[in-house]
Amino acid sequence: MQFTPLKIEGAWSISPVRIEDERGWFARLFCEQEFAEHGLETRFVQHSASYSRESGTLRGMHYQKEPHPETKLVSCVQGRIWDVIIDLRPDSPSYLDWLSLELSAEEGMQFYIPQGCAHGFQTLTDDVIVHYLISNFHAPDAAGGIRFDDPAVGIDWPSPPTVISPKDLSWPILSRERQVFETAGYLEF
Repeated sequence: MQFTPLKIEGAWSISPVRIEDERGWFARLFCEQEFAEHGLETRFVQHSASYSRESGTLRGMHYQKEPHPETKLVSCVQGRIWDVIIDLRPDSPSYLDWLSLELSAEEGMQFYIPQGCAHGFQTLTDDVIVHYLISNFHAPDAAGGIRFDDPAVGIDWPSPPTVISPKDLSWPILSRERQVFETAGYLEF
């Protein structure tokens, strides 16, 4: 595997090194030893998947508050997505910065997303399947989100969303969410 650190601290792209022959190819997608050598999470307690029918579908921007923050390892196993994170860690030099990677089934690159980041994606093709390895059990009471079009962040999405859930449309803009964070003590991730 090829590990590449990204501009948001703790975020990585992880690309498979494929061994090819007449049958096709083989690649390792996870190795506890290699992840540990890079200081990355090695314990993933949940493996989830999402399916999106239409190109332009937007899911996000989701995160888990303390005491249930999540590290995610995201891959697109069918189709293509534009995957995005926002750094919500106030003590981080990249606080409120966003970062995107294009993930596809063809290339097999994975996005390692550290705790304290909101995550979402937009599908670039129809019939997309995304897999998530998640380091913590889902805690509904700790679930949070930020609007995908929050002007304080300014994510430049590939296109206007064609499908988005009512829940994702109802997330507050960051200026209001920050007041909620500060009031509830959620600024520590």
